[in-house]
Amino acid sequence: MILPVPHSVTRVRWRVVFALFAIAAVSFLDRNNISIAATAIQQDFGLSNLQLGAVFSAFVAGYALAQPLAGRVADLFGPTRVIALGIVWWSALTAATALVPGGYAWSMGVLMAVRFLLGLGEAVIFPASNRMVGNWIPASERGLANGIIFAGVGVGAGIAPPLITAILIHADWKSAFYVSAAIGVAMMAFWLMTVRDRPEQMAGVSPGELRLIREGATARAEVAPMGWGAILGNRTLALLALSYFTYGYVAYIFFTWFFKYLSGVRGLDLKSSGIYGMLPFLAMAIASPLGGFLADRLTAAKGARVGRCYTASAALAVAAIFVALATQVADARLATLFLAGGAGALYMSQSAFWTISANLGGRSAGSVSGVMNMANQIGGVVTASLTPWLADSFGWTASFVFAACLSLLGALAWLFINPNDQLDTSLLQDQTDA
Repeated sequence: MILPVPHSVTRVRWRVVFALFAIAAVSFLDRNNISIAATAIQQDFGLSNLQLGAVFSAFVAGYALAQPLAGRVADLFGPTRVIALGIVWWSALTAATALVPGGYAWSMGVLMAVRFLLGLGEAVIFPASNRMVGNWIPASERGLANGIIFAGVGVGAGIAPPLITAILIHADWKSAFYVSAAIGVAMMAFWLMTVRDRPEQMAGVSPGELRLIREGATARAEVAPMGWGAILGNRTLALLALSYFTYGYVAYIFFTWFFKYLSGVRGLDLKSSGIYGMLPFLAMAIASPLGGFLADRLTAAKGARVGRCYTASAALAVAAIFVALATQVADARLATLFLAGGAGALYMSQSAFWTISANLGGRSAGSVSGVMNMANQIGGVVTASLTPWLADSFGWTASFVFAACLSLLGALAWLFINPNDQLDTSLLQDQTDA
């Protein structure tokens, strides 16, 4: 049920959502730049496709391993300062990537180490963001809020192809990384000036907005997160993690191999790849808030099982169909349109993962979403290395069909998820006592 909105309710909470959207956009610009510059980096370092896949995997491995800890740190110390530290970390490592010299026996190892450390820094962004959503956004609005935040993924990844290719044409790949790092530093300043951990700490939040947020809360303020045993033993989280693993496998094809696929396999030149390479990410940016909006409305009208679970399941199934169909067309531009459809359908399900994990986790929303997102990133680790192996062994069609099959598995998992499960029963008791 959607809570009635009192008169004189400010909308400061949506400024916080916009700030999280901007953080997501910059984080994906900084992580996606390497896939755009992949060919130039391969030439500088003398890397094969499999070796480049190992470099991609190094980032995702660091990102994945740090997820549960990142979420727990955000729960304990507050998401604002944790995100600020993450931005400083990843911006420094983005610049450091450009400083690694090529041509030495140890060059690839150093490059992988830098990318691994960069992944550690970026790991805090979405678990901390989910804790921020838990603090600021009533449960009835979380689908749209998460959809807007993850639209930043599409915007950042969509900006990357034209921006990075323009720099590649006029300078070199190292300059592109320096520009990305500078954008990150500017974003940190914006972040610290814009947000606070909780609405009580933020100027301009009206009593009506504060009441709306508190009435729709799923976490009590200033309460320690739950123990890992209760979190890791939860069936709903296990199913979320399984589905998000399959989601991550498909998504990381776009974030790692898609641009190289367009130029190396489909034969598009650098300029055309930069233009058509934007399409899946633009589809993500549009579909993510749309999926969240529809999920909120359907949840209000039909209940959480229809609004969250069935919509996410259907979106992942449609994504599988589009990805598989893309392999069956000869024209590169038409294939890109099919893949863009797959990316958009995939991101229609995005808000459901983060809304359910925030509601499930309550005061441990960062920790719960960190575990879930670790599964997603493990899917990315597998993608980065398995995709080129499948392509070299069986062809690129096999790579995409395998991804489509995994997406169907993720769709199936959603049919068994309990959307009303909550780990933090203390909040339910507080509401009952009141």
